[in-house]
Amino acid sequence: MLEQLIIATSVLGQTAAAPVEQHQSALGWMAQFYKDGGVWMHPITLVAIISLAITIERIVQIFFRYNVNASAFMGQIHKLVMANNIDRAIKLCNSAPSALLPRVIKAGLTRANKGEVEISNAIEEATLDALPELNKRTPMLPNLANLATLCGLLGTIIGLIEAFAAVASAPPDMKSQLLTKALAIGLNATAYGLLVAIPSLAGFLFLNAATRRIIEEVDLHSFKLQNMLTARGRGTLGQPQGTPAQTA
Repeated sequence: MLEQLIIATSVLGQTAAAPVEQHQSALGWMAQFYKDGGVWMHPITLVAIISLAITIERIVQIFFRYNVNASAFMGQIHKLVMANNIDRAIKLCNSAPSALLPRVIKAGLTRANKGEVEISNAIEEATLDALPELNKRTPMLPNLANLATLCGLLGTIIGLIEAFAAVASAPPDMKSQLLTKALAIGLNATAYGLLVAIPSLAGFLFLNAATRRIIEEVDLHSFKLQNMLTARGRGTLGQPQGTPAQTA
């Protein structure tokens, strides 16, 4: 009984230690991979840090600052405009001053009592003013991905040059060791560059899709607001299409 207990305790101890050893082994492999890649791993790491920082910053801005539930927001705006309560609609826009759609809608509402041309110009001006903020820094991601790939390829070329030099001039007993080291520089740098470039491109595609969605919402709902305010100015708001406005 005592022997079985000792054996069971030993097995449990080995099982618990296995994940720790695997974790340490993985960290050791990554450290060796980075070391074998040579000096070209450092610029690629810098590119990776910049790319990650831009991706995180853009996610925060696009999804939590510039974004708004367009359907719910415009539903409330539509009700307020139909009730001829423009001031309250403007206050609703002020409740989300950083979001792009409320900013554009507010620009149109502030010209609600003006003509169609002034409403259209105000909406267009607000849209053009807001779009650069939405697109800021996102186009840098594919350029950073290309930079990481090129740094990796440059490391590969340098590694191959060193490999040929090792084969040509190194002593026979050192050729194998120098050749292995030179090839490791090239292959590791290329692999690391691709490991940085692929997530950077994926982040760009993700952020670009989110940006296009917000732009489409702004264009759609600003056009609808413009039509609503124009109909309001003509006195035909809420009437069926084709029904003439009543005259006093």
